[in-house]
Amino acid sequence: MSMERREFITNSMVAPLATSLIASTAAAASDEGSQARPAPGRKILVAGGGFNTAFIRYMAEVTGKPRPKLLYLPTASADSQSGVITWYRNCATLNVEPSHQISFIASTAQDKSWEEVFLSVDGIVCSGGNTLNQQAIWKAQGIDVILKQAWDRGIVLGGASAGSLCWFEEGTTDSRPKDLSTVQCLGFLKGSHSPHYDAEPGRRPLYQKLIGSGQMKPGYACDNDAGIYFEDNTVKRVVSARVGAKVYYVSLENGKVVEKVMEPDHIA
Repeated sequence: MSMERREFITNSMVAPLATSLIASTAAAASDEGSQARPAPGRKILVAGGGFNTAFIRYMAEVTGKPRPKLLYLPTASADSQSGVITWYRNCATLNVEPSHQISFIASTAQDKSWEEVFLSVDGIVCSGGNTLNQQAIWKAQGIDVILKQAWDRGIVLGGASAGSLCWFEEGTTDSRPKDLSTVQCLGFLKGSHSPHYDAEPGRRPLYQKLIGSGQMKPGYACDNDAGIYFEDNTVKRVVSARVGAKVYYVSLENGKVVEKVMEPDHIA
């Protein structure tokens, strides 16, 4: 066999083999890289009261999307139409795709499952209102389970008042007759929460009393227009949309209630 023929046969066999090996190596590296990539961070943005345009804008930034889909869930307000209108008004100047989902639905009018609705957006903002009723409806409808899936997938969750309290283990609420009381919530965020810390006179003394007596876990109190951005259960940033609005970490140290101020960054 001539030298030229031997080289042709060798090259014709080696070249495809080399190409195959390179492709396999690249695929393996790609698979390894995808396995090594961390899962989307679990994100929650809460405010003590007033999840207004400034907070919606910040949520949009946190999603990392150029034009995020943000959904409003007004269960706690009994699907208040005025709240829905305010939601769209607050989103009007922002580069977002706003939508809303009511909870008082009929099968004949609701053609998408909860999974299809909540897992197709980039952020979910829950309204203020009656936290106790909100939790009961979510559990009855299975919405609580889908919200956990959304959180695990990196969909940003948030809200103010009932819309902030709902993500914690427990907190103070005005959901029952006559007096402020306690409510058990979803527990995505560990510890307790008190919204409206500067806006409703009874909030601060009750929260401190409950933590001081051991009836409630330590946690975060937010003034109206002030809030916290969490990744998993880590505070990543404290923010406010109003000068003077603050966030506090309230705990029990050496038998005494300690209220530590967490100075916020201003957002507009």
